[in-house]
Amino acid sequence: MAAPAIKIVVLGSGTSVGVPTIGCHCGVCTSADPRDARLRPSILVVYEGRNILIDTTPDFRTQALRTGLDHLDAVLFTHAHADHVMGLDDVRPFNFRQKGRIPIYASAETMASIERIFSYIFDQKQRETNIPQLDARLLDGAAVDLFGLEFTPVPVLHGSLTIFGFRFGQAAYLTDHSDIPESSMELLRGLDVLFLDALRYKPHPTHSTVERSIRTVEKLAPRRAFFTHISHDLGHQRAESLLPPHIRLAYDGLELLVEGVPGP
Repeated sequence: MAAPAIKIVVLGSGTSVGVPTIGCHCGVCTSADPRDARLRPSILVVYEGRNILIDTTPDFRTQALRTGLDHLDAVLFTHAHADHVMGLDDVRPFNFRQKGRIPIYASAETMASIERIFSYIFDQKQRETNIPQLDARLLDGAAVDLFGLEFTPVPVLHGSLTIFGFRFGQAAYLTDHSDIPESSMELLRGLDVLFLDALRYKPHPTHSTVERSIRTVEKLAPRRAFFTHISHDLGHQRAESLLPPHIRLAYDGLELLVEGVPGP
């Protein structure tokens, strides 16, 4: 059976504080270019009528409303930092509509943090208020089949922390990484679309720079690459004009189509 064609929707392309940054009056934070307005980083993967979300950012409600998201089939988590998990409570309307639990997938370490942060969801206590109805499932590094499409966890280093990116078909989404182990590089060959962290030009202890991510693209040679998790150091128009033509900056609302072919 042919693998499904995939649409990727960029729900947010910004760094942990978003752009504009609170209290900042720099040229990017005051820019009239809508591509410089960046919510916290997340994507939606759409295929065969299914919606798979990667990370529930603090902006998830806004992202879902402006995308017109009306159902949610599963959530994958890269890691448990606040800018990637704090919108989890906002899945409740999907529980109401779908009348069932939503599966969420994460590493054991990430799931433990989610269960601590959102203890009221998981503590089994009777409550008078509605809480998200979730089915927690652990990722052990093996690929997981979600409704006919395999999602393969790709370990990357976020400073000293090992977190997951994900490959699905000919696309891969890597956010919040300072280094990609060679074993993970091998999982990223033969891609149509590759998303990479490119926080800023200056070095950062837990994130990739524009220069470093360009070198990663050169090594992996995807057909198209998009940089995400972008800070206010990068104005979209100027920063993109300095990139090779096959590398672009992601922006909120960007939609991409990827051919439906099996992953590695």
